[in-house]
Amino acid sequence: MIRISIDAMGGDHGPSVVIPALMTVVIRRPDIRFVIYGREDVVRPELAKFPKLAEVSEFVHCEIAVRMDDKPSQALRHGRWKSSMWKAVEAVKSGAAQACISAGNTGALMAMSKFCLRTMATIDRPAIAALWPTTRGESVVLDVG
Repeated sequence: MIRISIDAMGGDHGPSVVIPALMTVVIRRPDIRFVIYGREDVVRPELAKFPKLAEVSEFVHCEIAVRMDDKPSQALRHGRWKSSMWKAVEAVKSGAAQACISAGNTGALMAMSKFCLRTMATIDRPAIAALWPTTRGESVVLDVG
């Protein structure tokens, strides 16, 4: 079983887009489980619309959400240890999840990831990966942020 941590507050539309997208994953990959981080008052109502997703997910309330216009340094200073983005990244470090997904502020995500997880000795800058559809299925593309 694969556990993925989710910053539900990320992106321009937050949980109203992130939560339905997770349901698509549940249908395609029933072996995946989620740890969803976000504000309870916004995430829980969206999650209630998808009972099957709720069954395979754990929810963790976080008071702070990193905004799309936050500077990475500002997000790191003020969102560290409290924000849904930080908690999602930290779940990978602690082993509670094998991967982290956020549709949020790219600069803040990279700063938090590099600070919390560090990089391998031979890697200076981490890359952002995305799956792109191809005629033969999907392909991983790097540096899409």
